[in-house]
Amino acid sequence: MAALRAIAVLVFLALSGGNPAFAQGGGSTFSSDELVRAGHRFFGGVSRDLALLIEQAASRWGQPNGYILGEEASGAVTVGLRYGEGALYTRNAGDLKIYWQGPSLGFDLGGDGARTMMLVYNLRRIDDIYNRFIGISGSAYFVGGLGMTALTWSGIVVVPIRSGVGVRLGANVGYLKFTQRSTWNPF
Repeated sequence: MAALRAIAVLVFLALSGGNPAFAQGGGSTFSSDELVRAGHRFFGGVSRDLALLIEQAASRWGQPNGYILGEEASGAVTVGLRYGEGALYTRNAGDLKIYWQGPSLGFDLGGDGARTMMLVYNLRRIDDIYNRFIGISGSAYFVGGLGMTALTWSGIVVVPIRSGVGVRLGANVGYLKFTQRSTWNPF
């Protein structure tokens, strides 16, 4: 339990401290309006709440230089697993298919399926996305919900915004590992 608390404190400090956003080229980022339009097409009816979450992320980390649209499924009974697939959109490197998976550990119970938009900040090279991004997540929904978390690795911040259905309650620490190919191995 002490180790879990220590990890949570380190992740919180990594996400809240330092520069809110690295300097990124003006032509390589996505504006909040562009993200809201893409999210509206992808999510549909939850666009008002989505716009608020995107604005909240933009005020904290600036304008992202990439975003991912995809779908995922996850479940947990203390230990959880999450699997997803989608497309990474960037201005300078084009679009590419991407997969993610990862374990979690915490006070967490339930399962859900979600449409997911992930805002990607400070991505220097396209290959930098293929790493493990650690973060703290919390879920509380019965039938449906919308939520945002933040994950980080080496100065890159990934902010998943999920609109899901299922029954889920809890908080956990975990990571997402992004890959070029689908795999069942979450580690």
